[in-house]
Amino acid sequence: MDKKYWRSLGELHSTPEFEEILHREFPVAASEYPEGVSRRRWMQIMGASVALASVSGCRWEDEKISPSVSRPEGMIPGEPQKYATFVELGGQAQSLLVTSYDGRPIKVEGNPDSAQNRGSSTAQAQSETLSLYDPDRAVGVIERQDGNRYVRDWQAFLAYSDKVLGQARENGGARLRVLADLSTSVTRKGLQDKFAAMYPQARWFDYGAGNRDNAYAGSRLAFGEVVRPHFDLKKANIIVCLDEDLLSEHPAGMLHTREWAARRDPAAGPMNRLYVVESRYTTTGVAADHRLPTRSVDLGAFLSKLESQVQARVDGKKPEAASEEYADKVLAAMAEDLVANQGSSLVAIGENQPAELHARVHKLNEQLGNVGETVKYTQEPLATELPSVEALRTLTEEMQSGAVETLVILGGNPAYNAPGDIDFVSALSKVPNAIHLGEYEDETSLLCHWHLPKTHPFEQWGDSRAYDGTLCVGQPLIEPLHDGKSEVELLAILCGDKHPVALDLVKEAVKGSLDSMAVNASWRRSVHDGFVKGTSLPAVSPKVKDLPAAKAVETSDEDLELVFYLSPKLYDGRFANSGWLQETPDSLSKITWDNAALIAPKTADDLGVKFGSVVKLILDGKSLELPVYVMPGQAPNSVAVALGYGRTAAGLVGGDVARDVKPVGENVAALQAKGAMNFKTGLKVEDTGKEYELAVTQDHHAIDTVGGNEVLGRVGQLVREGTLGEWEKYPDFAEHRTHHPPLKSPWEELSYDGHAWGMSIDLSKCVGCNACTVACQAENNVPVVGREQVINSREMHWMRIDRYFTGDDVNNPGVATQPMLCQQCELAPCEQVCPVAATVHTDEGLNDMVYNRCVGTRYCANNCPYKVRRFNYFNFNKVYEEPRGKLQALVLNPEVTVRHRGVMEKCTYCVQRIKAVQIEAKNEQRPIKDGEIVTACQQACSAKAIEFGDLNNENSRVAKAHANPRTYTALSELNIKPRTSYMARISNPHPSLAPPVPEPHGHGHGEQHAEADGHGDHKHYEKHEKSEKH
Repeated sequence: MDKKYWRSLGELHSTPEFEEILHREFPVAASEYPEGVSRRRWMQIMGASVALASVSGCRWEDEKISPSVSRPEGMIPGEPQKYATFVELGGQAQSLLVTSYDGRPIKVEGNPDSAQNRGSSTAQAQSETLSLYDPDRAVGVIERQDGNRYVRDWQAFLAYSDKVLGQARENGGARLRVLADLSTSVTRKGLQDKFAAMYPQARWFDYGAGNRDNAYAGSRLAFGEVVRPHFDLKKANIIVCLDEDLLSEHPAGMLHTREWAARRDPAAGPMNRLYVVESRYTTTGVAADHRLPTRSVDLGAFLSKLESQVQARVDGKKPEAASEEYADKVLAAMAEDLVANQGSSLVAIGENQPAELHARVHKLNEQLGNVGETVKYTQEPLATELPSVEALRTLTEEMQSGAVETLVILGGNPAYNAPGDIDFVSALSKVPNAIHLGEYEDETSLLCHWHLPKTHPFEQWGDSRAYDGTLCVGQPLIEPLHDGKSEVELLAILCGDKHPVALDLVKEAVKGSLDSMAVNASWRRSVHDGFVKGTSLPAVSPKVKDLPAAKAVETSDEDLELVFYLSPKLYDGRFANSGWLQETPDSLSKITWDNAALIAPKTADDLGVKFGSVVKLILDGKSLELPVYVMPGQAPNSVAVALGYGRTAAGLVGGDVARDVKPVGENVAALQAKGAMNFKTGLKVEDTGKEYELAVTQDHHAIDTVGGNEVLGRVGQLVREGTLGEWEKYPDFAEHRTHHPPLKSPWEELSYDGHAWGMSIDLSKCVGCNACTVACQAENNVPVVGREQVINSREMHWMRIDRYFTGDDVNNPGVATQPMLCQQCELAPCEQVCPVAATVHTDEGLNDMVYNRCVGTRYCANNCPYKVRRFNYFNFNKVYEEPRGKLQALVLNPEVTVRHRGVMEKCTYCVQRIKAVQIEAKNEQRPIKDGEIVTACQQACSAKAIEFGDLNNENSRVAKAHANPRTYTALSELNIKPRTSYMARISNPHPSLAPPVPEPHGHGHGEQHAEADGHGDHKHYEKHEKSEKH
């Protein structure tokens, strides 16, 4: 029986709202402002685009970006240079390689030499260049007195700090406090120790909303010390994730994704098997072979059942037969697999689960013999005496009591993201001297007496540790644009150094990790590499202590729980002013520009609410209103809400009430409290009767091959899946999914005797993480359009991740993802209808756009079966011609044309990267090496699901991928010969849960496979004779 696929509940049930979206091929009133939106509000919305962000005005005096009088040695104007650096998030460093043009950073990639990411990067890291040139960043030193704002300079602050700190020294700093964002910087730690020596009575607190306090407490409970677990997914045959997004939200998510994906190719060796038990759908849940939606509060009971079954099997007892309930079958299969793979399995549990469960998982891994094999431990560099939230609570109590006279806040934004039961805002008003170092004048800065501009990571020297402990070194790629200073520079100032040199501070701090026989050479090598080799944390071998008996959580199955999670895009809110991230669709819900209450279909029915209903969430007497998103696969009676939204002083993109810009989403941290930091039962949901239109892209660009009625039936041909058993029996099952009469082309087909560029995407490896989407946007100057235009189906992303739910059970469906971009068809239907030849074919098989020919008929978009062409309804780039647009223009890639209103655009296979390598190879008189050309999406992908190269080179990775029996092309029956192929997704279910292997579809009379689906000799894949130099 064919599997059913559907994008949304609206599509599944053919609601009128979905029908309206499906048939809106050409949106009306393209040149008008949205109804009910004033011109002023429209300009604020367009602030999301780097092109129009400058409505805030130019607030800086010095416009010199590159002050060098003479050209530095080795620098050639117009030639890109790459520099290693890092960004730190939640105390974890991500090593990067940043491309600069003439002294301005314009593109972020992962550091290929880093063991943690191997060249891949996250969506947040990709957005850092946009943040660097954000005109809403704080400019200069600001003092606030009696409600007035005064522009000062660093000399004024130094005079102030001398006075305040001089008074603090008289009593040893007894009324001096520091509140710092999480960091593993060795330099900062050294200055922190120096600060403590100068002010022995002062107190230092670390706080971050993205802390892992439960994991630390769990390891302390299990081992008597805080240790950090490291998972080796390469060795793991069986992976069990309990409320743990191991492939995305975990600090080592990129490493885990790469290692997990390396064992998802059935032809490359034994496949792993992934079990996921979680309350909300995560990236790891998408990748799972078996997923069980379960309330977070019920994870303890599930773990108890798992422990019991594992113990019984280890003791040689015959397990009880599983009931017919799906959950019981999954539990039995999970226990069987874990015991059968002792030493080659692992169990991971999420940070939001309580410490007791973490300790029990440590014990379970030890019992299964996984410790030392798939699970290893090191010391935890982020461990502190007080847990992060308790540290903030303690500091707030001291502030409320009047015990704090001077407070220095290093980064972070506690006035915004403090839990609702910690009244940090009112406490801060009782501190006579409050100083905040931050990149923005945010919610916390507005309440402090002094705001100090903080440097962007690309403007400073610094250091931090990656998750494996490797010491990363960051170098400045550009002079500070807004007179900022880094954390270590400010700390040095507070320690008495009036003119600190960050380079010297960092070099001195990491000297102990360098080669003592050649310190300078070792330092230069570390700066060049971006990290100090051989500095990963040493392994430790803790033993689990006797644990107290598991406590049963008494709760009714009908009780509603509220689950909090950090936004996968905005994190704790620090990225709220990034238009790229705000407009990136959520991996599962496809929501942009908002957060919502994620509710299971069954729960929504029970509550009498629907998609878009505004509900009041009431927890422990506190409440807020959010729109409903009915999420298939959400655990029944579990409501999930994303943190990081509802900023009131983020900027013109994320919200700024002082400038009449409404916050994006709601700040749900107000509902958090002690005992309810991660999840809490007792939630009450009330329907307010109001409706809210979410900006959701899931039903946009629906592939309407032969009409709306055929869409659902054809998705199984677009996203082809099979089990390992089916692949073993029929390795070429994917090409048998589509049959049709013999295909005859009305066009004269060309042969490509030189290069024939192509791409392959392995759906077995893709987890739909969105890194490729943001990388494409950053590389190709793709504009941001704003919430209202997304609602009108006018988003501009060249690459989208189509997400399809599968199966008949809307409360526990599967999920399939498919990156969709221009397929570079050889017989492109878009070319056939363009009246001005604005879209044409090159002699290398690329479907190119000639922007200055395009007159905007949009016939090409209408004729594209993949719906991957984008039209510029507005001129997002006019502001670049004005003086105030100079700063944000620095983010633009000079190798890519900036498009204007009325022009169609689409994926180009990063043609600028192709040409750059071709020119270099020609100058060096050599052939292009396989893998030398890397597209932006390919480079960002941590799963290595994308291959790109020359199809005429039969030894290239992409040619071998195209020849793989799993390979197929989407809509091949249209005979348009796409250059992008997909490799069918293979799942590895437990034999007891695997569906029966279907027989291959037989050929009807006169039918055949599409030519691109076969693997014989094809005209455009033929091997051509090469000259000797090739």
